[in-house]
Amino acid sequence: MLKSFDQFTCNLLYVSWRKDLTEHLHRFYFQGRVYYTLNVLRDDVDNPDQRISQDVERFCRQLSSMASKLIISPFTLIYYTYQCFQSTGWLGPVSIFGYFILGTLVNKMLMGPIVAKLVQQEKLEGDFRFKHMQIRVNAEPAAFFRAGHVEHMRTDRRLQRLLQTQRELISKELWLYIGVNTFDYLGSILSYVVLAIPIFRGVYGDLSPTELSTLVSKNAFVCIYLISCFTGLIDLSSTFSDVAGYTHRIGELQETLLDMSLKSQGGEVPDESEWDMDRAPKRPVTEPTDTAFLLERVSICAPSSNKPLIRDLSLKISEGQSLLITGNTGTGKTSLLRVLGGLWASTRGSVQMLTDFGPHGVLFLPQKPFFTDGTLREQVIYPLKEIYPDSGSTDDERIMRFLELAGLSSLVTRTEGLDQQVDWNWYDVLSPGEMQRLSFARLFYLQPKYAASAVNKWATPPAVPGGGMEAGGFHPAAGRRLPRWILALCFFGPRSSCGRAPVSQSSFQPALPWAPGRVLDEATSALTEEVESELYRIGQQLGMTFISVGHRRSLERFHSLVLKLCGEGRWELIRIKVE
Repeated sequence: MLKSFDQFTCNLLYVSWRKDLTEHLHRFYFQGRVYYTLNVLRDDVDNPDQRISQDVERFCRQLSSMASKLIISPFTLIYYTYQCFQSTGWLGPVSIFGYFILGTLVNKMLMGPIVAKLVQQEKLEGDFRFKHMQIRVNAEPAAFFRAGHVEHMRTDRRLQRLLQTQRELISKELWLYIGVNTFDYLGSILSYVVLAIPIFRGVYGDLSPTELSTLVSKNAFVCIYLISCFTGLIDLSSTFSDVAGYTHRIGELQETLLDMSLKSQGGEVPDESEWDMDRAPKRPVTEPTDTAFLLERVSICAPSSNKPLIRDLSLKISEGQSLLITGNTGTGKTSLLRVLGGLWASTRGSVQMLTDFGPHGVLFLPQKPFFTDGTLREQVIYPLKEIYPDSGSTDDERIMRFLELAGLSSLVTRTEGLDQQVDWNWYDVLSPGEMQRLSFARLFYLQPKYAASAVNKWATPPAVPGGGMEAGGFHPAAGRRLPRWILALCFFGPRSSCGRAPVSQSSFQPALPWAPGRVLDEATSALTEEVESELYRIGQQLGMTFISVGHRRSLERFHSLVLKLCGEGRWELIRIKVE
């Protein structure tokens, strides 16, 4: 019965410790955009997802398995040390404690290489699991490429590296097992040595054989039980080595998260939970209230390179002025979106966001739609589920209306309602076009003041012999423009760095007193031009201001300006002529 309660208590400790430790790491991991920086911009901490999910689980389970012995052992050691002293004097306890200290030092030496190898094994475990996750997520593209044989070889290569490390770990653990078992065996011999010394010294010479036999039996039990307590702790050496390896990995992650959290608390990364619909954003007193972003002589480089993408860009992003961003691959179109969204920092200059993020503020629509697990309602209102409660039938009517506007009325039937839990993966069930339509339904529901996204990430068409690009980024041979995000930008400053005359800031005025907007990163690349135009028209009717990154000429009529990125940091701002 006591053993059953002991196991029950250890399991409760495991659940409680895992809950506390995981929630502690989550608190820092999801603060601001720490999760983005850790997974995308930094490579010093491998597989943070594995450390939070798998390493924490194993750490807590191993620690809980040791809890019973670690809690009870001090009391049994004190009791039997006293009994051993009463039976054998100082000789017994001193001999046994000295033996235990010697065994601990030897095991510590044997555990050192095991901990380092265990850390390496867990890293390779994470890499192997990530490879399988990569295949699961990209199963359809891999199948189209008939890539089964190639991926088989690549996955087996990671498996072989993992198994080789495990073999090395097993070889190192062999010496630890030899040390532990030797300590257990010699411990039983030590108990008889402790008893034999006083007998041969004649301490018990006045006792009869019967009394001596009784005394030896009693003292043997005390010494053997004391040694057994120590050998039980020594037997935990292999578990200790596992716990030490997990502690290293979890501790490394926690130190990184704490460091990044301190930086985010310094104002570098705002917390998404701090969205406030009624809070007035801070803005320079000289700027009008219709200004969303203010960029002053901004230069941008990729985090892992010193190659300049954009140099000395000065822009004022205001309501009612929609912008297309275009340029060849690698000129910094998406990088500018990341800087506006606060994911990257500019290498020089000032970037000020003068409006809030979220509903009635700024919303970014990435090229690849993001869907969480949950109901259809949760997909449409994301990421507001935990911030604002449902508002009843009125909210349902709005959601149904926006799904209909996005051409997704049938999706309600497929999911059997807005609040029906589904057991499928949204990425597997929806087509690329449906996913982008659902993203627009989310956009219509949130109705941001500004919205940014890349619309069509196509390669720039090759230049025509003797021709080149016409004003506004139009290619005469391909018949397409080169747009890419959606938000209103007004130019201010001297001249564009591509050599053309700048567009006058005074020639553009906000079209609406309240103009929601969006930044769109290739948000309609899977849609036809007709569907794309209809979604943009609805966005305009809702009063949104667009910053688009894309390459379709059909988008021109929804924008006022084109920001052309020419490469090597050069750029120019061109006004689109209204036909």
